[in-house]
Amino acid sequence: MADTTVIPARRIVTLDPSQPVVEAVAVRDGKILAAGTMAECASWGPHEVDDRFADLVIVPGMIEAHAHSLEGAFALLPYVGWFDRHRLGGIARGITTYTALIDRLAELDQQMRNEGAGATEPLVVGGFDPIYFRGEERLTRENLDQVGTDRPIFVFHASAHLATVNSAMLKLHGITRNSTTVGVARDPNGEPNGELQEMPAMSLASSALHRILRAMNDPASIEALGQICANQGITMLTDLASSGLQRPDSQDLWHATVDRDEFPARILQRHVAALPPGATDWNEAADAIKQLQNADTDKLRTAGLKVILDGSIQGFTAKMGWPGYYTGTDHGVWMTPPEQVLNICRPFHERGINIHTHCNGDLTIGLWIDTVEQLILERPWLDHRHTVQHCQLTSAAQYRRMAKLGICANIFTNHLWYWGDQHHDLTVGPERARRMEACRTAEREGVSFSIHSDANVTPLGHLHTMWCAINRITPSGQVLGPDERITADSALRAVTLGSAFQLHLDAEFGSIECGKAADFTVLAEDPLSVDPMSIKDIDVWGTVVGGRPFAADTSI
Repeated sequence: MADTTVIPARRIVTLDPSQPVVEAVAVRDGKILAAGTMAECASWGPHEVDDRFADLVIVPGMIEAHAHSLEGAFALLPYVGWFDRHRLGGIARGITTYTALIDRLAELDQQMRNEGAGATEPLVVGGFDPIYFRGEERLTRENLDQVGTDRPIFVFHASAHLATVNSAMLKLHGITRNSTTVGVARDPNGEPNGELQEMPAMSLASSALHRILRAMNDPASIEALGQICANQGITMLTDLASSGLQRPDSQDLWHATVDRDEFPARILQRHVAALPPGATDWNEAADAIKQLQNADTDKLRTAGLKVILDGSIQGFTAKMGWPGYYTGTDHGVWMTPPEQVLNICRPFHERGINIHTHCNGDLTIGLWIDTVEQLILERPWLDHRHTVQHCQLTSAAQYRRMAKLGICANIFTNHLWYWGDQHHDLTVGPERARRMEACRTAEREGVSFSIHSDANVTPLGHLHTMWCAINRITPSGQVLGPDERITADSALRAVTLGSAFQLHLDAEFGSIECGKAADFTVLAEDPLSVDPMSIKDIDVWGTVVGGRPFAADTSI
């Protein structure tokens, strides 16, 4: 049997500047042996021809550089978000009124009773966002108490930065007016109103949060994550909430699931900068990540460290500089005390561990740029590729500093669709909303950038993140900052080579050229040739990972 496979397609977009488009690619040992004409690919010797993609388009494997394994668990949790959303098993319809939300929760409560779940078993749902309900007061425990008074309810917000719980959940965990944890929102009488802002407060509802955390490390959730990747044309996904520092034993499960030939994606793990209670030795944490890297495989790798600096803009918990939020109450939270950031990051930088930092507000972006500058002054590392994650309100001046310091940007372009109107009208106002997710400015100022979905916060899928960056359309139909639009070619580079670069993997992935991994995204149409407004609607055949094809599951 020949050890080389030649794969022709209707069009193969390589992102190799020496030959941007070819008609075939030859694959051997999971790598690209050649790309060019059929004759050139065949010239390498005995081969088989796999013509299943003859009528389709191949582009480099799309890399999601900021998502979460929660996307797999989220696919198995009941959905109560505003927009319709593709799920494993079908489409979950959006919920756009509080009445519909209460009815759905009551239905789920009854379903749990019918299945024999005890009355105090928590009901956990996800995807809700109060910012869409403009005609309603903020969701509180009183709304959720309409479902019943015995079963604890935990409504996880789409941002993953907040949750709303009912009185039964507050009672179960002793969350009272005397609770001192930051983020427990209050009613006018000083009683908890049911909204828990950011992780310290959400952690008080431990029965629900533990259920979510267990689901993230459930083999069924990991399998679901892999299939979602194939469905959306993602060949590599980076989990930015991996728990190797807190739960190193979980790595065995991840390796057992992902390392199999049958698993349809590569997973990179970026571990969160946190240690068990009472542990503060960041040198030990950095050494622990180096140990995790020793166990890396072809399919499951350690990407580095993630630091979380603030909350979310739509949740009013991001740290904003002057003049602050346009409307609403500023609940800005430093998730990591600013005075500790440098000391936390120093041991990782010194050991050559790449650091990506969650920054939504402009204050946190500025802090991270200052931190990287100091790290480089102390220990020069000219190829660090430390990255601003989300990077939503980065100014042109900040991008210029980032370019000089070699800092990358991973830009949350899906916000332009999912919260663009809300940012324009409620959170930051028209001027700042027009320069949110400023891909064109990053490109112009010389910052290497990628774009991302932050799945499960928004649905996984790079055709949509590309569509947002190219068109910048909001649900109301306005073009939010037309001068920040980028071309389809730039958007495709962002989700392939741009992602690979900030992960220090551009020598292996991101384009179709000899020596790189045979990772491809297979589409019905060429995103560089169709009407830019139709890019998000291109059908995905599936993926090829290491030369192995994985078809999308068209039954879901």
